[in-house]
Amino acid sequence: MLRVAVVGSGPSGVYTAQSLVQRDPEVLVDVLDRLPCPYGLVRYGVAPDHEKIKSLQHSLREILEHERVRFLGGVRVGADGVPVARLRELYHAVVYCVGAASDRRLGVPGEELPGSWSATDFVSWYSAHPDAAADGFVRDVRTAVVIGLGNVAVDVTRVLARGAAELSPTDMPQAALTALSASGVTEIHMVGRRGPSQARFTTKELRELGGLPDTDVVVDEAELASDPAYGDPSGLAAARRRNVEVLRGWAATPARGARRRIRLRFFLRPVELLAVEGRVGAVRLERTAPDGRGGVTGAGRFEDVEAQLVLRSVGYRGVPLEGLPFDAESGTVPQVAGRVLRGGEAVPGEYVAGWIKRGPTGVIGSNRPCAKETATSLLEDAPVLARRRLSGDPLDSLRDAAGEVVEWAGWSAIERAEAALGASLGRGVVKLPDWAALRAAAASTHPPLPRDPPA
Repeated sequence: MLRVAVVGSGPSGVYTAQSLVQRDPEVLVDVLDRLPCPYGLVRYGVAPDHEKIKSLQHSLREILEHERVRFLGGVRVGADGVPVARLRELYHAVVYCVGAASDRRLGVPGEELPGSWSATDFVSWYSAHPDAAADGFVRDVRTAVVIGLGNVAVDVTRVLARGAAELSPTDMPQAALTALSASGVTEIHMVGRRGPSQARFTTKELRELGGLPDTDVVVDEAELASDPAYGDPSGLAAARRRNVEVLRGWAATPARGARRRIRLRFFLRPVELLAVEGRVGAVRLERTAPDGRGGVTGAGRFEDVEAQLVLRSVGYRGVPLEGLPFDAESGTVPQVAGRVLRGGEAVPGEYVAGWIKRGPTGVIGSNRPCAKETATSLLEDAPVLARRRLSGDPLDSLRDAAGEVVEWAGWSAIERAEAALGASLGRGVVKLPDWAALRAAAASTHPPLPRDPPA
């Protein structure tokens, strides 16, 4: 019988577990996560108003409830946790599905000013990630600038423009709901250095901006026309052609004078964040132009845009995990077909899947074939891996190394606590917002300790 640890309970980790147990009737899989909650970015990255995508949790749940799959939350791997070498002693094989945990930076002066954040910081806050930064994102903010032209940029733009009526039915934590409902944000600029034909948002996400209540979407046709493909988008891939068509329609539609306004800006790149009274007050943007090779070049013309909040959404990067090799240039673990490479040689027993394997590309569904490839490599190695004798169930050793381990019953208790919190607030399920609340809820499954009899 083969014991496998999968580190990370997001889609790539859960799909890896699914592929393993479906294809080998004897494999046992422990899905480890440093958080007490499963599902990774489906729980903590998908916008709360995207209920259809968030419903993917139901199918991930079915996999984690498989009789040969075990969820073990609260287990940190690497520094300050279970060493990689120790994990290899406890399991025949380990698959690392740890994603891309850091954000790319702008690298411009003023990026460290108060009021300048990564989009991930903002998403973590409104998604109740227990590591989220403190409240205060939208306090005293009138105008926000979102830098980036991908789906995450669209998500944070849309959430900034939502009102209480639209956000209250979601599982957004109460503090974030209260802050966003009282927000004074009336103008949001979404800015990209390239043109509309190169934007990475999907048409479905883009169109959602046009359906927001009491919100105008404003597009400057002169900026669109700077894109060589704008006049004749017929040569573009279908998705990008549809984006151009949506933007062309908005450019031709006059603003209605709505309370909020979203401005989609193209061919502009940030060169500096400007301070006003010690915090972000404006973004200095340089006009860019196509360079004829698929990139852009600076045109030497500048524009300052007022902003009390700047959210950068310019990509993600993997981070090293102590004990694993790491390619700093690509932000991934060196691998071939999912097998980790050490010194250029494949290491049977160590594998990767998801963004730490291929980089931060693709959508949630892209993790299925990626996980399947890794599982195939692991099962090809299984006859050799299974020869190594293990000391038994690794759970006790994980408890010794990681402390309190949250099993499925603990996660179920968290779900019940979130349902109860929502009911007490007159809402649906409301996420618990911090480590203390999550740990207390998970521990509520345990019977109380016996008390000493009175003296």
